[in-house]
Amino acid sequence: MKAKFLVDKEFRIAKVDDRVFGSFIEHLGRAVYGGIYEPGHPEADKRGFRKDVLKLIKELDVPVVRYPGGNYVSGFNWEDSVGPVAQRPSRLDLAWRAVEPNTFGLDEFMKWTKEAGTEAMMAINLGTRGIDAARNLVEYCNHPGGSYWSDLRKSHGAADPYGIKLWCLGNEMDGPWQVGHKTADEYGKLANEVAKAIKLFDPSLELVVCGSSNNQMPTFPDWEATVLENCYESVDYLSLHNYYGNRDGDLPNFLACSIGMDDFIKSVVATCDFVKAKKRSRKTINFSFDEWNVWFHSNDADRKIEPWTVGPALLEDVYTFEDALVVGCLLITLLKNADRVKVACLAQLVNVIAPIMTENGGSAWRQTIFYPFLHASKYGRGTVLDVKVDSPSYESKQYGATPFLETTAVLDPETGAITVFAVNRSPTEALELEAVLGGFPGLKVAEHVELHHADPKAVNTARKPNEVVPRTVSGKAKVDGEKLTATFGPLSWNVIRLTK
Repeated sequence: MKAKFLVDKEFRIAKVDDRVFGSFIEHLGRAVYGGIYEPGHPEADKRGFRKDVLKLIKELDVPVVRYPGGNYVSGFNWEDSVGPVAQRPSRLDLAWRAVEPNTFGLDEFMKWTKEAGTEAMMAINLGTRGIDAARNLVEYCNHPGGSYWSDLRKSHGAADPYGIKLWCLGNEMDGPWQVGHKTADEYGKLANEVAKAIKLFDPSLELVVCGSSNNQMPTFPDWEATVLENCYESVDYLSLHNYYGNRDGDLPNFLACSIGMDDFIKSVVATCDFVKAKKRSRKTINFSFDEWNVWFHSNDADRKIEPWTVGPALLEDVYTFEDALVVGCLLITLLKNADRVKVACLAQLVNVIAPIMTENGGSAWRQTIFYPFLHASKYGRGTVLDVKVDSPSYESKQYGATPFLETTAVLDPETGAITVFAVNRSPTEALELEAVLGGFPGLKVAEHVELHHADPKAVNTARKPNEVVPRTVSGKAKVDGEKLTATFGPLSWNVIRLTK
C-alpha cells in the first residue's frame, strides 16, 4: 500500500502554541490523593508531592495544567482550599460523590506547579457561585498586596502573587449533570459579567468561555452561538470537550475518530465566525480544547465505587496499544488545527483517564498513551506545515471515508528541522510513503521512532510497565534531495525527525 504527501516551505498552517500540550488535574478519583500528592509515600517530599510522579510529568513537559475541575469546580468554594490545612473543612463533592478533605488545595497546587515546571489554568465556579467569588479569587491569586484578599494570601505564606494568566469561566455549563446548570442565555450573561470584572482587574488575563460538553449535546452548536452573542468581546477562547471510545470493539471505526474531532473543530469555527460576522467584529475567537482523550474502559467499574470516600479509584482506564494509536491521531488533528486551537488539555494527567498511573504506596508507570503525547510535546513545537496527503482509504462505520495514513509535519524555524508524525491505520498492511519536501534541501533522517505491538489490546501495568514502548528503527526512512521515503508498519505510530 502506497501513499504520498507534499509540503512546501511557503505553505504553513500556523505556529503551535505550546499550551496545546497542556493537561488537567481535577479533584476526582486518585488524580490528587494517591496521584500527585501522597504524604508518607517513599517517594514523597516534605510537602507530600510524589517525586516519582513529578519526574514523569517533567518528561512530558506539560506547559499548563487545568485545575481544579472539571465537574468538581461547579460546587467548589475556593476559600476552603487555602490557609492553614488544619483549619480547612471537609466537604461533600456532589459531582463525583466523594469526600474532599481540602488537605491539598489552591496554595499547594501553586507550589506543585513550580515543582512540575508548569503553569496553572484556573477554573472558576460559575455553577453555585458568581461575580464576587470570581473577582475575590483573582485578587487572591494575582494582586501583589495591600488589599484584603492579596494580604490574606501573603498571610498564608505566599508573598509573591501567583500570576495566573489563563482562567476558565466555569465548566460544561450546558450539561444537565452540572451543579448550577444554566441555559445558554443565562450562562452567557453571567460569563460576560464575570469576564468584565476580571478584565477590569487586569485586561491582559486570558479567559475561556464554556462551549458544549461535546458535539452530541442536543444544544450544539446553538449553545456556542448564544453564549458568544452575550460575551463575544469579553472573552478570548471558547472551550471544546470530547472523549472517544471503542465500546463495540470496532477497531477501524475507533481509529477513525480523529475525523470526528476535526469535524467538531470545523463546526465550531463556522459557528464562532458566524457570530463574528453578525457582530461586525474584528476579533477572532480561538479555542481551548481543554478536555480530550480516550475514555470508556472504566465505565462499568465506576458504577460499583462506594460513595463518600476520599480518593476513590474512579475513571482509571487502563489504556491499550490501540488507544495509543487513537491518541496519536487526535494529537495530529490538534496540530493540523493550530491556527485556531491554541490551548488543549489531555484529560487527565495522573490515574484518572491518564498517561501516568500509580499505586498507593507503590510504583508509578507510563501508560501506552504516554508515548505519542511525549513525542508530540517534545517535537511538535514549531510551525505546522500544510501537508497535502494522497492516501488509500477505507469506509468506517461512523466517519465514512478514512485514509489509512494520518499525518502532519512540524517545522522548527530556528534549526530548519522537520518532524513528521504519522499513524498507519491498516491492521494488516505496511504503508510505503513518498513525500516531497519542497524548499527543504539538505535534510537527513536523524531518527525514526515507532510505537507498535502485535496485540492491539496490549497494556502497560505496574508489573509489566514496558510491554508497549517505542523503539528506534533504522533503514525504514531515507531522504534523497527533497524526497523522503519511509515505511510505516501495520498499526503503528511513527515519528521521523529530519535535521540539517
